[in-house]
Amino acid sequence: MTGLQKDEGKYGLTGAVLKNIAYITMFVDHFFAVLFLNYMNLHPLDGRWDPQLVPVYRAGRAVGRIPFVLFTFLIVEGFFYTRSRVWFLMRLFLFALISEIPFDLALSGTVFDWSGQNVYWTLFLGVLVLTLWDYLSHYSSVWAAAGRYLVLLTGCLAAFFCSTDYRFMGVLLIFVMYRTREKDGGVRFMAAGLVMLFGTWASNLIRYVGVYSADYLFRFSLREMYGLLAFALIFLYNGEKGRRLPKLFYYGFYPVHLLILFGIAKMTGVM
Repeated sequence: MTGLQKDEGKYGLTGAVLKNIAYITMFVDHFFAVLFLNYMNLHPLDGRWDPQLVPVYRAGRAVGRIPFVLFTFLIVEGFFYTRSRVWFLMRLFLFALISEIPFDLALSGTVFDWSGQNVYWTLFLGVLVLTLWDYLSHYSSVWAAAGRYLVLLTGCLAAFFCSTDYRFMGVLLIFVMYRTREKDGGVRFMAAGLVMLFGTWASNLIRYVGVYSADYLFRFSLREMYGLLAFALIFLYNGEKGRRLPKLFYYGFYPVHLLILFGIAKMTGVM
C-alpha cells in the first residue's frame, strides 16, 4: 500500500488506499474492543479499570472511529460505480448473514446476541435506501417525493429497532455522504459531523432515557467525532480505484478477523 501516489496523472489517495486504511483501523478498533477491554475487565485495580491502561484503550477506540466514516464514503462511491446495484445489495446481505455469528462471538462471547447486529446490516440498509431513493428520484410527483423520505425514515427505524452497528446514525451518514457527494468538501465535513454527533446522541437518548442524563449522553456521544479525522484522508482522494486486493478478501476480512480475535481471546483466557 502506498501513500500519495500518481495514477494516470492524478496525485492523491486512491480508493484502494482508503479501503486498506479503513480495514487496518477497523482491526485496531476490534483488537481493543475484544481483547484489550476484556483484559482490563479481568485485571481491575480496586474494582476499577487500571488507570494506566484506560488512556491506551481510549486511544485505540478513538482510532476505531475512523473506519466507519471511510466505509460510508467508499460505499457511496461503490454505489455510483458498481455495475449492478442489485448484486451490490446481495453481497452486502450475504456477508451480513455470514458475519453475524463471528460478530456475536467476538463482542459478546455468545453465538447469538440479539442486542446488536454487525455493521454489514447497516451498510445494507444504507445502500437499500440509496437505491430506492435514486429510483424514486426519476419521478417528479409529490407522492414520489414523499416516498423518498418514507424510505429514508424506514431505513433508519429498521437500523434502530434491529440494533445494527451505529444504528440510524449509520444509515443517515451513508445518506449524507450520498447527498453531499458533489458539494464542497467543507459542506460534506460539516454535514457528516452534525449527523455523527446528533445522530449518536439521539440514538443514545432513546436507548437510555431515564438511565443517564441528556448532558452525560451528549458528552459520551462526542467520542464519535474522532471519526472526522477520516476526512483528512477523504480530502486526498483522487477518484481512482487503485490496485486492490480481490473483492472476496475485503468482504471476508470482517467475519474472519472477528473469529480470529475471538479465538485469541478464548486461548488467552480473557474471554
